[in-house]
Amino acid sequence: MASFPLLLDPLDLLSHVDDPQLRLIDLGRLAVYRQVHIRGAYWLDGKRLMAGGEDGGKLPSLERLIALCQQLGLHPDQSIVLYDDEGGGWAGRMLWTLHCLGFTRVSLLDGGIHGWLAAGLPTEEGEPPAPKSAPLDYTLPTVDAQPQVQIDRHQIEQQLADQTFALWDCRSLEEYTGERLAARRGGHLPSAMHYEWTDAMDKQNGLRLKSQDQIRQALIERGIICGKPIVTYCQSHHRSGFAYALGCILGLDIRAYDGGFSEWGNCRDTPLTTGATP
Repeated sequence: MASFPLLLDPLDLLSHVDDPQLRLIDLGRLAVYRQVHIRGAYWLDGKRLMAGGEDGGKLPSLERLIALCQQLGLHPDQSIVLYDDEGGGWAGRMLWTLHCLGFTRVSLLDGGIHGWLAAGLPTEEGEPPAPKSAPLDYTLPTVDAQPQVQIDRHQIEQQLADQTFALWDCRSLEEYTGERLAARRGGHLPSAMHYEWTDAMDKQNGLRLKSQDQIRQALIERGIICGKPIVTYCQSHHRSGFAYALGCILGLDIRAYDGGFSEWGNCRDTPLTTGATP
């Protein structure tokens, strides 16, 4: 069985798409999947990775996650490769979700379907195949067993004054400053630095990542890489799914606030900062 790096080059995947031990999952839009996808890829609606309702982008219950793993036939011993049609937002969200569950053999396809197409690699069209459901013959660890990849609002509030971590807001600049409202209140978490998630993508190269040195330098200049653990967030931990994956690729100590600004900005008493400075 092939063992893939965390960030997978499309050309390195090509010869393995028919490997029965590989689970390839497309998290792009269904309409795009129907028009173009990688052979053998299963389609998954990324919103199934979120609790929804009042809990917004938070992690679903363990029962729902186990059912999802069963439906997709996922097993920690498999090689799992994730991609989408936006450069890695939903794919990153699923990578984080699987990390929460203790999966380690998970890879992000560089550039997703855009990177694949830019490399001139073959695709198919048509409806998604039925998932290969399989009973779980192993025990998933509880989410609490993986605290290093997840943080909640109360933990942030307790540590905010001591600044024991760096906060990375990867939303748009307008959301960060508070000019654009997507919650009851606008702005950003105090001390949070801004680096929009798409700034790490090379739009002239199929949305593949820019050089890791270039991205690292940008994060250093923004104060995000500063020798502290990093907490990333967006509105509902979709865009910050990509930021989390990027942090892992760069070897950073990173975790995600899945409550995101949809929780923080809708609370009446959480501290907020507006404007372009942390």
